[in-house]
Formats: sequence, C-alpha cells, structure tokens
Amino acid sequence: MVKLQQDRAIRTRQSIIRGAAEVFDEYGFNGASISRIMKRAGVSQGAMYFHFKSKEELARAVMNAQPDTVVPRLDSHGLQRIVDMTFVWARQIQRDVLLRAGVRLTNEQEGTSVRDASPYQEWVKILEITLRQAQQEGEVVESVDVRRLSEFLVSACTGMQMYANAASGRQDLPERVAAMWQILLPGIATEQIAGSIDLDVHRFV
Repeated sequence: MVKLQQDRAIRTRQSIIRGAAEVFDEYGFNGASISRIMKRAGVSQGAMYFHFKSKEELARAVMNAQPDTVVPRLDSHGLQRIVDMTFVWARQIQRDVLLRAGVRLTNEQEGTSVRDASPYQEWVKILEITLRQAQQEGEVVESVDVRRLSEFLVSACTGMQMYANAASGRQDLPERVAAMWQILLPGIATEQIAGSIDLDVHRFV
C-alpha cells in the first residue's frame, strides 16, 4: 500500500512538472499561472501545493531538471562525451518541452521573482568532471583550465541557442554547435585524439 502511494506521488509530481514545463514554455514565468499549470497537469489544488508551495519552487524544479533530459541519453566517454552532450542538448531543446522550458526560465530571470544561477552551475559541474577525467586520460591538453573551459562552454551554448532561436527557431542549432567544436577542438584536444572526435551531429536525429 505504501509503495503504491509513493508511486502515485512520484507520478503526480512528474505530471505537475511536465504540465508546468508546457505552460512555462508557452508563456514564460510571468505569464504562467498556478491555475493554468494545474489544468494542464490535470491535478487538484491540494495535489499541487502538496508537491510545490509556490510558482517559484515549481520553476526551479523545471530549471534544475535540464540535465535529466540529456545525460541519460549519452553512452560515450571522455572528450567525445562532452561533444555528444552538446549535440544531444541541441537536439533535445528542439523537441523536449522540459528542457526547452528549463532553458527559457534560466535565461529569462530578469524581471521575475526567480534569481537562481544553479542550473548554469550544475552544467558547469557536469562538464568539468568529464573534462578533468578526459585531461587525466590524455585527451585534453594539459595547459587547458578545465574549469574555465566548462564555464565558457555553458556561456557559449547559452548565447548560441538564443541566437539560433532568433535566427531560425533553433532549427540550425545542431549545426552551430558542430561549428563551435570545429573551432575549439584544435586548441583543447591533444594531437592523438583531435582527429578521432566524431562531429556528425546527425547521429542524434
């Protein structure tokens, strides 16, 4: 009985987050309302406030769910894993409303009651861990500061998706990400690994 209740609570929470993502993606933080989110998620007011006490708390849950839409889809390692992470991210932002809403909320904090850099910082942490391992295994040039590189990649991808959204509705984002790596790899990858990195973004269609 307890297990069934726990499973139901998990499913309800997931439904709320998914419904919220759809509403935030369409209307942004300021345009979204709890009532609209409840209707989209198909839950009662009691269920909503049992899991989330405010719209701000719900927005943070959506923002911080971004890695969950990308990382589980990766099966590569080292520097290739970093490249693939950005490729999967570029594809998923086109089709996964949870990632797209998380990105929108993270980018559009100005003028809202949500001020939270943790989604950016979490991406930096994920990148840094993998890059440091790749450097230890001889794939990344020793002189590269992996922390600064991780922060740069998060900043570059943030700006790139905004540019692509304005220019093409993000339709050309994967190609822009591939072009970024064509520029970056010669400066960060060791000679023996640089030529082996697969930059075919269409692997993730």
